[in-house]
Amino acid sequence: MRKYEYKAKDKGTGKIVTGTVQAENENSAGKVLVDQGYVPIKIAIKEEGGFFSRLTNRVSGKQRIIFTRQFATLIGAGIPLANSLRMVAEQTEDKPTRDMVEDLLAQVESGKTLYQAFLRYPEVFNKVYLALIAAGEASGTLDVSLRRLADQQEKDANMMSKIRGAMTYPAIVLLVIIVVIIFMMVAVVPQVENLYRDLGEELPGLTQLLVSLSNFVMNFWWFIFLIVAFFVWFFIQFNRTSTGKRVMSKVKLNVPLFKGLFQRLYNARFARTAQMLLSAGVPMLDSIQISSEAMNNVILEEEMQEVAQVVRSGKPLSVALKGKPYILPLLPQMAATGEQSGKIDEMLGKAAKVYEDELDERIAAISTMIEPILMVVLAVVAGGIVGAILFPIYSLVSKIGA
Repeated sequence: MRKYEYKAKDKGTGKIVTGTVQAENENSAGKVLVDQGYVPIKIAIKEEGGFFSRLTNRVSGKQRIIFTRQFATLIGAGIPLANSLRMVAEQTEDKPTRDMVEDLLAQVESGKTLYQAFLRYPEVFNKVYLALIAAGEASGTLDVSLRRLADQQEKDANMMSKIRGAMTYPAIVLLVIIVVIIFMMVAVVPQVENLYRDLGEELPGLTQLLVSLSNFVMNFWWFIFLIVAFFVWFFIQFNRTSTGKRVMSKVKLNVPLFKGLFQRLYNARFARTAQMLLSAGVPMLDSIQISSEAMNNVILEEEMQEVAQVVRSGKPLSVALKGKPYILPLLPQMAATGEQSGKIDEMLGKAAKVYEDELDERIAAISTMIEPILMVVLAVVAGGIVGAILFPIYSLVSKIGA
């Protein structure tokens, strides 16, 4: 599909309009315009932007949520699919999102299903999204599926916002510690060294250590920068490998203080996603597979593959979930209750709600716990540096006074 700029005459009003349209070729673009009630005057391929333009031409998670909510509202109001997409495109201000919706509209108007159109944007719509769209189209409940997606995306965004918010204060304090250390090393410690040199006195051991570190920082700051940049680059590249993803997944599930938070986050994701998929009529095995990928943790995904194998052999989900090291006990218990009552999707939703509430409590507790620890660290570091500077000065003043 290519993007074409057009100039056309509106058959109804006689006005000249301009815009863009997605089509396979120029003839297809003209057909799309005619179907929309326009008489094409000029059609030309739209020139693509440069590298920076392509880099920034992405649909953000926030824009995806807005699009989903608007689309669900229009479909729920009984507006035809193509008209709904056109209306969303017209009221969307974000250019990457508007371009995407216009392309989706062109795909639908060319005869493709909404699911087929969405398949063109795997970086925007994950497997959960696509599965619910496919189920909604097949069952005639597309508006319900879209509302569920919008609700779930908002919950995920809110949850991640809380986690990032809890980490903001520690990050700021660590930054302050680093700035204080750098300032002391660069501005204060050299002055103390000069003072002792002028008086012909020998520096105390701790102060001498600080002076050596200060000289190293001032003379080899570029080397330190390169080392930090290399480790950041290496970490990013390592994290993209299968081994790196596995290591990081394992760390998140076992790191002290944070492991309870991550375990509840992943269990909540699985339960909430499985609830949505099962409610939409997606088969159990497909729901397990898609939900495991939505957890975004390699270790848990492997566990869920084992769960799927057990379910495939004929055993219920509650039995398959038992005994897994990173599956919290409530999940199989609620699944068992759901299997007995015939409302497994509803029970999984309740399990997700419990985990989400516990997650909020964990985030608050960790924030409360980290703050005093960081303040102590800041006090020790700053106090140690200040002490190493002031005590020698006090000692010099005492000698001079004597």
